[in-house]
Amino acid sequence: MERPLTEHLRKDGQALSIEEYENAGGYQGLRKALQMTPAEVIEEVKASNLRGRGGAGFPTAMKWGACPAGPDVRKPKYVISNSDEMEPGTFKDRLLMQANPHQLLEGLIISGYAIDAQIGYLFLRWAYAGSAKSLKGAVREAYEKGYLGRNILGSGFSMDVKMHTSAGRYICGEETALLNALEGVRPIPRSRPPFPAQCGLWGRPTVVNNAETLSNVPHIIRNGAAWYKSLSLSTDGGTKMYGVSGRVKKPGVWELPMGTTIRELLEEHAEGMRDGYKLRGIIPGGASTDFLTEAHLDVKMDFDSMQKVGSRLGTGTMIILDNSTCPVGLVLNLERFFARESCGWCTPCREGLPWIVKILEAIEEGRGEPGDLDTLEWHTQALGPGKTYCVHAPGAVEPLQSALKYFREDFEQHIKEKKCPWKDRTGKN
Repeated sequence: MERPLTEHLRKDGQALSIEEYENAGGYQGLRKALQMTPAEVIEEVKASNLRGRGGAGFPTAMKWGACPAGPDVRKPKYVISNSDEMEPGTFKDRLLMQANPHQLLEGLIISGYAIDAQIGYLFLRWAYAGSAKSLKGAVREAYEKGYLGRNILGSGFSMDVKMHTSAGRYICGEETALLNALEGVRPIPRSRPPFPAQCGLWGRPTVVNNAETLSNVPHIIRNGAAWYKSLSLSTDGGTKMYGVSGRVKKPGVWELPMGTTIRELLEEHAEGMRDGYKLRGIIPGGASTDFLTEAHLDVKMDFDSMQKVGSRLGTGTMIILDNSTCPVGLVLNLERFFARESCGWCTPCREGLPWIVKILEAIEEGRGEPGDLDTLEWHTQALGPGKTYCVHAPGAVEPLQSALKYFREDFEQHIKEKKCPWKDRTGKN
């Protein structure tokens, strides 16, 4: 099984040097790309079926192709790696940035060449000190070897890369809020259209891609779209960084073929549930995705398969709910996070998420009323897609709406008994 993103990582966890990366084939994709036209690079990525790995799954080449080209386009253009990774339960990008930073950097440079960007940014979460150290070193080495700067490898293409360490709000992971943060203003989502590809950072054409997405690009260009598609078990191309956290025997993150089943991830790679614990639910793609259950174990972890069963692939990093954890308490914990991280720009999100938290706190503390569940269900509709300025609130209510669907008896038991039953069983929830 080929694992292009991780097969050359060092066993000691230290970042690959530029020499180690080059010996493993690094920067050959860039060299090949510079012999192609930008349109040919975009077409190769399009043929590979690479979809964004940050959660939305938008076709990467389509985003690149939306960026205007030609001599009359306002410059500079920008290309940005969204490396914020503040989705609860998600830790895949950290591994790639920390252990193989040149892979991300090469992908950023190739994407910059594809859209004729003169400046690239690495937008990094403030807490990722290890990743920041690795990426700073990689940028310095790339300049020294001529992979960045003026006239890269004698091609006539020039590009500079800068790193920005975020102040650390979840909303900065939304691409237009990220652009505002880079500009030094309040990080709130922008109205669209215009889209960033036409009018982004400082009003110039800008493409924002997830760190894992960009890390795939050098391998696609170096080995071809047909090879990349052959790595997958689904129509979506390539491999995927999948993660599992919770009460499993071996939590972690692994690179596997796109379309690997939940069962394989849970039972083979995470080695199953810890002794004494049973599976109750699965949040498949980070905290802002809908719960699935044991009945969904054989569903493929790809974009279309997840959508068909009422959830999303998201970041591909599963959070496991076991039989010793109160689902009401778990959802309350998630909603507290989302309410705190709301940028406050639109009323449904600013007012609705704290209202949800207040109701869940009452239920968890034994003060719930029978009508509370109807109110919560109303919120899942009122804060749903198309009702808010960005997708923060719709994502926030996904675990709530699915918990009400699959674990409704737990909510009802809290209300009926006027307490959290899990506190009696475990002394905690």
